[in-house]
Amino acid sequence: MPRLVKQQHCCKKKQPDIFDSPYKGMQAENGGVIGMLEVIESDFARLEADTSAAEASAQKQYDTFMTDSKVDKAQKTTDVEHKTAKKQDETQALTVKREDLEGTQKELDAALAYFDKLKPSCVDAGVSYEDRVNRRKEEIESLQEALRILNGEDIA
Repeated sequence: MPRLVKQQHCCKKKQPDIFDSPYKGMQAENGGVIGMLEVIESDFARLEADTSAAEASAQKQYDTFMTDSKVDKAQKTTDVEHKTAKKQDETQALTVKREDLEGTQKELDAALAYFDKLKPSCVDAGVSYEDRVNRRKEEIESLQEALRILNGEDIA
């Protein structure tokens, strides 16, 4: 069996030549942590101003909407009350008109029944015009004679 031989590596490494001095970042350009905090502060101030303006605008829109809604609701409530009253009046008028119609229909039915009852005695379909004229003349003469008798005139 072969033997394992441990190899030792040198753990000490040399730094590359480019790291001759410690890294200090770009502190001169940004102003360091203070500069970053100033940028964050300005961003926050801008965000707060935008949010406040948006909130004020939304509140104004809400107040306008609520005012318009209250006015609209009051108007519609009044309209409902007026239309309900109008409906009740028209329902009552309709009831009265129906009762009038029923009464008038009953009167018409009674008049038509009476007409049907009188029709045969008033209009004889089998009698000619000349016969009816002669009968009417005879009836008039007999009525005039009855009037003379009632007035006490002599019968001639």
